[in-house]
Amino acid sequence: MKTVRNILSWVIPIVVGLLIALLVRSYLFQIVRVDGTSMQPNLENNERVVVWKPATIKRMSVIVFDAHGEDPAATQPVDYVKRVIGLPGDTIKYHDGNLYVNDKKVPQSFINEEQRTKGTGNWTLESIAKKYNWGNDPQKVPANSYFVLGDHRSVSNDSRYWGFVHKDKIMGVVKVPFWDNNKAKNNVNDLAQDN
Repeated sequence: MKTVRNILSWVIPIVVGLLIALLVRSYLFQIVRVDGTSMQPNLENNERVVVWKPATIKRMSVIVFDAHGEDPAATQPVDYVKRVIGLPGDTIKYHDGNLYVNDKKVPQSFINEEQRTKGTGNWTLESIAKKYNWGNDPQKVPANSYFVLGDHRSVSNDSRYWGFVHKDKIMGVVKVPFWDNNKAKNNVNDLAQDN
C-alpha cells in the first residue's frame, strides 16, 4: 500500500500538470514559429510568436490558421501566418499599390512602397476569383470567412491565389512575446480595427 501511495504521489501531479498544459494549449495560447518571409518586415522567418486563442479577429489582425483545405498546395495540416484584410461582407480591391476595403483606402504604413506595389497588380475579389477559379465570382467576403494577405505582398502565398479562410480554421491572433525587445513589433496587431 505504501508503494502505491508513493507512486501516486508523483504520478498524480504529472497527470494534473499535463492536463493543465493541454487545456492552456487548446483554449488559451500556444507558441508557433513563423516559417518564411511572407510577413516581413513585421515578422521574420523562424521568429517565435504567441497565438492568443480567445482574441477577437478584427480587420488588420495577424492570425495563425491551418491552411490544409484552404490552400490547395497544403496537402497536410500546416500553419500559415497572415494579416486579415477583409471581414465577412467586405469588398476588397487593389489598385496602383493601394488597398481599398469597402471603397475606403486602407493605410499601409506597416509595409514599404515596394512591398505594397511589387507584384501586386490591380484586382478585385471578383477578378481574382475568376482568374484562379476559386469561387462563384464573389464580390464580398463570404459569411464566416476572412480574406488574408501577407505583409510582403510580392512573395506571399495568400487569399489572392486560393480564396478565403474559414473561421473554423483559425487558431488565434498573433502576439509578439514579451521577451522580444523589438518595440516596433510590439504589438503587430496594433493596427487591428473593428470596421
